[in-house]
Amino acid sequence: MSVAGFIATQRTEHGVPDATACRALGVSQAWFYKWLGRPPTARAARRARLAEAVRAEFAACGRTYGSPRITAELRAKGWRVGENTVAAVMAELGLAGRPKHRCRSLTRPDRGAPPAPDLLGRDFTAPGPNVKWCGDLTEIPNDEGPL
Repeated sequence: MSVAGFIATQRTEHGVPDATACRALGVSQAWFYKWLGRPPTARAARRARLAEAVRAEFAACGRTYGSPRITAELRAKGWRVGENTVAAVMAELGLAGRPKHRCRSLTRPDRGAPPAPDLLGRDFTAPGPNVKWCGDLTEIPNDEGPL
C-alpha cells in the first residue's frame, strides 16, 4: 500500500483528517490531493482489465478452472501474463477453482471385521529353533529377481 493510499484509508476507516495524517507522515497536503485526483496508472488500468478477463474466463469454464488453466486460456487469447499474477488476481477477486479429487484405492479394509489374532502376543523371542515362526514382507533384490 502506498503512503497516499494509507492516508486515504485512515480518513475513510478511522476518521483521521487528511492534514493530520499528512503531517504525521511528513508529506505535503498538496502532494496528497494531487495523488487523490490523478487518473489510474497504466499498470493499474491493465490490472483492472486483467481482472475482468480472469472473471470472464472463470465464468466461462463453469467456475472450475484454477490459475494454471486460466493462464493458459488467457495466453491463447493473446495476454502476456504469468501464472502467479493470475493466481494473485483470482485471490483478490475471491475466485477458487474446484479442488482435485483425491485418488481413492479400490480395496478398502472392512472396519467392522475383527483383527487377525496375535498368537505370539508380540513376543518374538523363542527359547529354541522351530518354536516360533513369523513372516516378513521384506523384498531382497538379487540377480535372479526379487526374493
